[in-house]
Amino acid sequence: MSNQTEYEPPKIWTWDKDSGGRFANINRPIAGPTHDKDLPVGEHPLQLYSLGTPNGVKVTVMLEELLASGHAGAEYDAWLINIGEGDQFSSGFVGANPNSKIPALVDRSGAEPIRVFESGAILIHLAEKFGAFLPTEPAKRAETLSWLMWQMGSAPFLGGGFGHFYAYAPTKQEYPINRYAMEVKRQMDVLDRRLAESEYIAGADYTIADMAIWPWYGALAKGLVYDAGEFLQVQDYTNVQRWTDQLAKRPAVKRGRMVNRVTGDPASQLRERHDASDFEHRTQDKLEPTE
Repeated sequence: MSNQTEYEPPKIWTWDKDSGGRFANINRPIAGPTHDKDLPVGEHPLQLYSLGTPNGVKVTVMLEELLASGHAGAEYDAWLINIGEGDQFSSGFVGANPNSKIPALVDRSGAEPIRVFESGAILIHLAEKFGAFLPTEPAKRAETLSWLMWQMGSAPFLGGGFGHFYAYAPTKQEYPINRYAMEVKRQMDVLDRRLAESEYIAGADYTIADMAIWPWYGALAKGLVYDAGEFLQVQDYTNVQRWTDQLAKRPAVKRGRMVNRVTGDPASQLRERHDASDFEHRTQDKLEPTE
């Protein structure tokens, strides 16, 4: 291993506002709002505040799958939260998610609004609300929820670990990149072995576990995150590749991936979604790339 500058941690950590990195301008060690701004509210029962990152795509895919399955109550407004501009620190968004991370859902279908934050919690809320994509038989339900929690626990190693040090850190360092590359490849092997014995992640049925894992690991399998496909040799995970292609063909997945998307091919973007017809009449507004 090459020599690297040793870092001696101080006795007391202090916030270095000039630490560098692509998202240093929005990172801070405290919670709470930075400015007052109410969240917009549309006409549909479900109000989503999000961005087309992998975590946001999980929820828009679920909503589009629910609508495709005939659940009219799943109609939703998807409002764009531009994390690069700090929209997640508005008083309205912090009220919906005190953790200031996308996505956040406000369910206004009942007498009182219900806030739901964390993408996995949103998927479970919607699945239970509509009785879809989460099995009720105990063993199948446990398998689905186990893989959903696997994703929630594993993705930080892919995003905040590997993705940060490989793509966003101000300097490239061998040790953290190697450490997280090894872990991401282990995770891909976990999925590949599972998908060698099962059509979908949790078994024979398509579930919220697939919807949670696909935006992260399916995108990685196709080299669409962090430009790391060749580095990680993702083509070797043939079962993940099969599953990724299978889900990508679903019309609801195609639509869900477009919602709140502001990067890539303009034809693949739908900045905000307030009606199903927006997919046919979308504008091509673009923002600066965000994480």
